[in-house]
Amino acid sequence: MLKREDFIFTIGYDGPSAVIDGTAKKLYAKLSTKELAEKGLFKAAYSSAIWSKDSGELELVAQIYNKTSGSSVSVSSLERLFGVFSVNDVKRSIIL
Repeated sequence: MLKREDFIFTIGYDGPSAVIDGTAKKLYAKLSTKELAEKGLFKAAYSSAIWSKDSGELELVAQIYNKTSGSSVSVSSLERLFGVFSVNDVKRSIIL
């Protein structure tokens, strides 16, 4: 299972391995979901909200995204917008 910091900066998968953006992880791993969204790192913020399993965080990401972009995306559309899904069968991580 991936750690939070690995999951939120996963950029793809190579079979059972998660491919992680090491630079972004190093710079932003300690930020909260709200802080990530406020910095415009919406995919990472959404991933953080998914990891926390807190619907309030999902709402917060949608709210900040909509305010910043001037759109009206619903929470249910975020998964499709950012292409982030919870994956449980990851065996290892590859940091680039």
